[in-house]
Parts: sequence; structure tokens; C-alpha cells
Amino acid sequence: MDSFVYDGLPSRVIFGAGSVARIGDEVARLGATKILVLSTPRQRAVADAIAAQLSGRVAGMFDGAVMHVPAPVAASACARAEQLGADACIALGGGSPIGLGKAVALRLGLPILAVPTTYAGSEMTPIWGLTEDGVKRTGRDLAVLPKTVIYDPELTLSLPPAIAGPSGINAIAHCVEALYSDTANPITSLMAREGIAALARSLPAIVADPGDVSARSDALYGAWLAGASLASVGMALHHKLSHTLGGSFGLPHAQTHCVLLPHVAAFNRSAAPAAMDSISRALGVADPPSGLRDLARAIGAPTSLKEIGMAEADLDQAAELATQRPYYNPRPVTRAAIRQLLDDAFYGRPPIPAGDSV
Repeated sequence: MDSFVYDGLPSRVIFGAGSVARIGDEVARLGATKILVLSTPRQRAVADAIAAQLSGRVAGMFDGAVMHVPAPVAASACARAEQLGADACIALGGGSPIGLGKAVALRLGLPILAVPTTYAGSEMTPIWGLTEDGVKRTGRDLAVLPKTVIYDPELTLSLPPAIAGPSGINAIAHCVEALYSDTANPITSLMAREGIAALARSLPAIVADPGDVSARSDALYGAWLAGASLASVGMALHHKLSHTLGGSFGLPHAQTHCVLLPHVAAFNRSAAPAAMDSISRALGVADPPSGLRDLARAIGAPTSLKEIGMAEADLDQAAELATQRPYYNPRPVTRAAIRQLLDDAFYGRPPIPAGDSV
């Protein structure tokens, strides 16, 4: 076995149907008495119900979370926290409120209790993102890692299949890139393979029967593993492209992952054979890029950048931005190759077959 480094991050997970009822005990563990609850407008009713469980320990609410954590929104949430004298945050929802909680934690040092209602997995990571002047910056800081995460599959029952499916593929993307990361290790690779398998079997079941609590539990389990994988190793080209298209061109985060992932997997196929073998086994397919595209199609997720709002005229700029300050990637990245990849993704072409190249 090759030498490796594995950093186990300090986090507490409460998992299971009905586990949100334990939120009062978890707040008590934090010693918090003036909590700011963060959510999106769509999740406000659930946020209010959670606040009602906490016996006056909620100081206020902020339901303005949006995708990619725009700097003005983060500033408003921080101002609200300071106005209330908040000593902790509860982030309820998907990547938007959890990302907003991280922005508050980064600036003010407040602990976060995360209650995810999607499958993105960001609640398990010390990775923050902030979008300012059309550019999304990311970084790592243990100060933003939630102290406790409560996974309650019953809270995901209101998540429609059209959102649940892409959210889960977002999580699969974390697993895929964890397998060929330059800091990959046997522990995260085990989690990544299991995460892909759990999500690949549960997402079609959720789309077929949105009330299937067992499938919802399986998807949250996969999301947990995906987030833990993302937390422990570095990401690569796929995440660089997703951050670029989301932060600079306003594309929806999870749907962008759905479109790009098969193409990036095809781009990296020959440079990461061990990772591709793991993905094949997890998906139960011969060709990982084709299997990832087939999964997206099976759950009704978008497969082209055109259909999620990308303008063809912006592809040149996107290729330029994505190749500036590139992330590590197992295959060298060139502007010409990325421009071709984006063109294929824009038109929704099938991923490049094995043996071909961009």
C-alpha cells in the first residue's frame, strides 16, 4: 500500500427519521442561547417549526439564503447576527443556507448546527464559498465546519424529484473527484465508492416514489459519505468548472453538476484508471462517463448547459476563467480542451467514447 495522509475531521452526526426532534439537546450541547436560524424563503415554515422547539433560545431568523453565497447576502446575514448578539447558527436547507452559515462562521466565529434537507453534502465540509464581482472564491477553514449535523430523511420528503435528483448527482460529483484527487487515500476512497453506490440506487427510487422514506434515508447516507469525502481531500477540474459556471454565469449549482460530470469523467478517464474502475463497480456499469449520463437521464436531470441557461456566446469566457488558477487534475488542463468539453456539454452531446480524446 502506498503511503498516505488522512485527516479525520471533528464532527457529530445525528441520523435517522424523526431525529430533528433532538435539536434541543444538540443546541444545549453547544451552550447556545441566542441562535440565528438561516434558511431560504421556501424553507421558512420548517425553520419556524424548528425555532418553536427551542424554548426561547432563538434570537431571530434570516431567510434570505441564495445560491453561491453572494457577498451582499453574507454581509446582511452577518449584520443580522451581530444585531441579535447571536452565539450560534442553525443552517436549515441545502447548500445555500449551509454556505451562508459558513460565511457567518468565517467572519464572526459562530458555531453551526446544520440540518440538511437536500443531498449536496456540504454540511460535512470545512469548505466555504463566496461570490463577489462575478467570481466565486472558495477556501478551507475548520472554523466553518458544522459542529453537529442532523440528518432527518423526513425533512427531505418535501424536496421534489426535480430538485432531489440533481442534488444527489452533485454529491456523486464529490465522490468521483475524491477518487482521483491528489490527496486521495484508502479511507476516503471507501467512503466515495459507497457514497456513489448509495446515491445511484436511491435517486431513481426517489423519482419513482417521492414518499419512499427508505430511499430518502439511503440518499442522505450517500450525501453524508460524499460530504465527508469532499471534506478530507482536494477536488479537481469538475469542481473548478462548476464554480466558474455558477459564480460567474449564474447557472443553478446542482444542475450544472449533472451536465458537466459525465464530460469531466470522460476527460479524465485515461488518466485515472483506478478511480474509473471504482466508479464502474459502484454504478454497476462498464463505462463510468456513460453510466453517469444514463443516471442523470434516468432521473430526468438536465444534460446540456443550453437547457439550464448558459449562453453559447459565454463559452469562450468560461473556458478562459476555468483555466486560470486551475485546480489539480489527473490530466493536464488546456484552454482548447476545456473549450471543447464545454461545447460538448452545451449541446448535450454524449460523453467522448473510450479511446477518443478532447
